[in-house]
Amino acid sequence: MTETNSIIDIGDVVIAASGGINAAGRSSGHQAFRRVVYDALSPVQQAELESELATLTGYSPSEAMNNSLVRAWDSDCSELRGWNPNAMIHHERIQEAVGSNVESTDIDNGITYKQVHKTCDVQSAGQIPKGFDVASLYPSRHHPRGLQLALYAAADALGNLGMSAEDIKQHIKPDELAVYMGSTAGQLDMEGFGGMLCAPLLGQRNTSRQLPMGISTMPADFINAYLLGNAGSTGSNNGACASFLYNLRMALDDIRSGRRKMVLTGNSEAPLLAGIVEGFNAMGALATKERLQKLQNTGAEQLPDYRTASRPFAQNVGFTLAESAQCFVLTSRETALTLGLNILGSVGDVFIHADGHKRSISAPGIGNYVTMGKTMASAKRALDKLEASEGATNSNILNKSFVHAHGSSTPQNRTTESEMFNRLAQEFGIDEWPICAVKAHLGHSISAASADQLLMTLGTWNYGIMPGITTAKEVANDVQHSHLRIGLKHSKVAAEDILLCFINSKGFGGNNASAWVLSGQATREQMKKEMTDAEWHDYLERNEKIRQSQQQYLSAVAKENLPLPYRDKEPQPEPDDIQLTAEGMTLPGWAERVRF
Repeated sequence: MTETNSIIDIGDVVIAASGGINAAGRSSGHQAFRRVVYDALSPVQQAELESELATLTGYSPSEAMNNSLVRAWDSDCSELRGWNPNAMIHHERIQEAVGSNVESTDIDNGITYKQVHKTCDVQSAGQIPKGFDVASLYPSRHHPRGLQLALYAAADALGNLGMSAEDIKQHIKPDELAVYMGSTAGQLDMEGFGGMLCAPLLGQRNTSRQLPMGISTMPADFINAYLLGNAGSTGSNNGACASFLYNLRMALDDIRSGRRKMVLTGNSEAPLLAGIVEGFNAMGALATKERLQKLQNTGAEQLPDYRTASRPFAQNVGFTLAESAQCFVLTSRETALTLGLNILGSVGDVFIHADGHKRSISAPGIGNYVTMGKTMASAKRALDKLEASEGATNSNILNKSFVHAHGSSTPQNRTTESEMFNRLAQEFGIDEWPICAVKAHLGHSISAASADQLLMTLGTWNYGIMPGITTAKEVANDVQHSHLRIGLKHSKVAAEDILLCFINSKGFGGNNASAWVLSGQATREQMKKEMTDAEWHDYLERNEKIRQSQQQYLSAVAKENLPLPYRDKEPQPEPDDIQLTAEGMTLPGWAERVRF
């Protein structure tokens, strides 16, 4: 386990690739990041992004731009989700006299039920760019949306990795590969648990798929069975809105212990369903149309600006639900160097803590102080030792860090999280700690939220741009930020000034998690120092082949939405196909044996 006071070995767990889709677009090639920071890009970069989004969605460049990020419900939302967000249906209980001409379902009690329509209070969300249909890229066969997105995320990550599943099997033993990916709510649309629960009430027949496909670990199961053919470790750790960091820690521990050499980890959440929206709304957690009208001082007849519905650390009225699926490929240092993989960054540590006694299960508590405090101390120990070994003195490495905050856009979050950051910054000697909160642009994707934050972190390191909270004009008066710099505009930053990022997540129920990650530049520089010139040159030669394969994928997917490498016709391994001994066994398609 990693939760100790020992010094982390810098770069021993490498981020080699990312893939997925969220409200800003595709993850590979930093497309989603570029959409978020569009205003800070050069005209040439803006044109490239517009063209790519047009390819992704099938719309014109201007339409594709307008139909991304947080926005009002898309006109085709009912077709994608199986419900109409503007006219929800429920059954209202009414008293009727026995013998009346109104058909009754309970004559003895004089009660009947009539169908009425109710406009959804919530009118905005972080929706996948309109027009993008992942189900058309493979034989989806009534798969729940969350599983479709999970398969896309893993396929995109493999393309961005520069290695196919077959390539991986030639270099990694079956028990050295793992997939940790799931969802918080499971799959609650009609193809999953939602249909399983609703079918009997609607007079319909349950299908054999609804129960298994609704299970929260099914994203990993689908990736194993239909993309990778993985026979290694699998699963998902559910921690509400902090779930991705829970999975990240499982991946980190597996690789650091030597049990795995490669782990695909992430989360997929498709919560834009009537039941989930109304469930969060009943808690008073979401930004409704009426609340936004009051916040923006618009008349009752005027629509609010849904683009600015999510406003972390500003005057806000609730968070904005979103859908997202993200997958990261993590490897050991040795594996990355041997295979020539890209080194986008490295994971230092992840800490998870509960809140103790609580008056309300959904309210924030003190556990996040523990996770962030431990994370900052862990990073400082590791990087201070590194700087000391290089002769640097009297410097605070944490001044070269920034934070991707949970930043959910609720009044409680803006006060509690900012107070925590501010107090810890003061204690750790940080004067102006840069704070990012990308839910302003992407919305809150529940289990995938901190995966969105890590994705945006990689984008910042690649482009030197820090996303601002551009949906707000000023920080709220009750936000403590004397030691913080909460950026309301996108800002250019030098690579050497942001070597380190802290990712923070807070989940309902007291699921707090924080992580620190080191930039690809800093990780590569440290690795190079620990190798001979010849060894580093050999790595760069192998990396050139990986980069060529990656670029072929990125060039192709920029021109058309590629079919997923979905393989449901593969013969599954049977007992007669394996060579079994007391020492281990072989598996079809794998170059090396499983060792018992």
